[in-house]
Amino acid sequence: MTKTLFDSFDEISAKEWKQKIQFDLKGADYNEALIYKSYEGIDVKPFYNAEDIIDVDLNTSHPSAWKNSLKIEVEDATTGNSAALNAIKKGAESIYFIVTTENIEPDTLLSDISPEIPVYIETLFLSSAYIQKINTYADKSKISIHLLTDIIGNLAKTGNWFKNLKEDHQIVENIVKEGTNIDNIISVDLGILQNAGATMIQQLAYGLAHANEYLNHFENQENNPFREKPIIFKVAIGGNYFFEIAKLRALRILWDSLAEEYKMLKKCYIFAHPSHRNKTILDYNVNMLRTTTECMSAILGGADTIHNLRYDDVYNLENDFGTRIAINQLLILKNESAFDVVNNPASGSYYIESLTNQLAEKALSLFKNIEEGGGYLKQLKSGTIQKKIKESSEKEQELFDKEAIILTGANTYRNPEEVLPPMEKNPFLEKNVRKTLISPIIKKRLCEKIEKISI
Repeated sequence: MTKTLFDSFDEISAKEWKQKIQFDLKGADYNEALIYKSYEGIDVKPFYNAEDIIDVDLNTSHPSAWKNSLKIEVEDATTGNSAALNAIKKGAESIYFIVTTENIEPDTLLSDISPEIPVYIETLFLSSAYIQKINTYADKSKISIHLLTDIIGNLAKTGNWFKNLKEDHQIVENIVKEGTNIDNIISVDLGILQNAGATMIQQLAYGLAHANEYLNHFENQENNPFREKPIIFKVAIGGNYFFEIAKLRALRILWDSLAEEYKMLKKCYIFAHPSHRNKTILDYNVNMLRTTTECMSAILGGADTIHNLRYDDVYNLENDFGTRIAINQLLILKNESAFDVVNNPASGSYYIESLTNQLAEKALSLFKNIEEGGGYLKQLKSGTIQKKIKESSEKEQELFDKEAIILTGANTYRNPEEVLPPMEKNPFLEKNVRKTLISPIIKKRLCEKIEKISI
């Protein structure tokens, strides 16, 4: 029998590799020279092998396919419908509507959309009567509709409930009861955390604690949405390529563990999009590269649906060119780069599996601390969550200011003769003085301070 090529080589342990590297360093300290101390508190080694995943569960669930999506903010039903149908003609495989008012009729907004095109609907208000209209349309049209209802996310983002704690939860219970023809109802928004500067471990732990509030609320109710309908996690993807892949995979592991405790449906639905945190108005075309690699991380990490961010979303209103580029980036990744051909491509990668395991373990530990401290809502109300995120945000900002975090064309390799683009909307953090129940979690881009100096 012919020997394989691998039979000609002896197996080499991690210890032997490290000894060889240490010898080649000629006296330099291995840990100081080659161990990368990541912002997440995870030490990244110069090499990984099978020994790094001996105790790691390699059966991370992964969708067999992913769909691209286009986000449309709807202020008029007819205009929103026209934009959706036009996007579908140009290759959009699903549509993400953000409905601004109850005056927007679902029948008009969803008219002529094929049942083969999934539709995601997020409302900027809370109304069971409005959801009843959507449910009726879903029944007669057979469209697959996914609701992104997240009252706790709204509290974290705005500092207020839609109505109040009791009434918001009652309305959500009514929505669950009435949404019989809707595929998903409850969502958890991790994007708020990422865009505010939370670490990946915080995003995962706080997101899990956020979901746990809903699980606790519905645990003993007859109409429990988590028995049959997957929860949707909205996740913002940053520029740390391999870590972001691992973040999504860790999220599925964590949800699997939590759902098991409640004996609920283990399947979760990940709705991913690029982050605003690292986007710039300086050398703004580089944003196309950033969103491309972030969408790649989302695909390889196992997102079910991805809506891309326009390269000019920070400073420009919706426009045909930016929208077309955003859709085309995803189409190229699928149809030309074949990112949909291999199922779970990150599985078995020593490095990514190790990162996934470490992120999951650290996030689970933090989640347990949150629950011991009274849970996510209690810590939001006390300001503990906001304080921790602010500390992480300031640490990341300091690294950016020292150029330890690089945004090409902004804090490094900047064109001194660059002219800033015309801005149709304010790209900077705006102060909105209002009375709130809690301090909201505020998103902020890393580059804002440099950009303000440039204006």
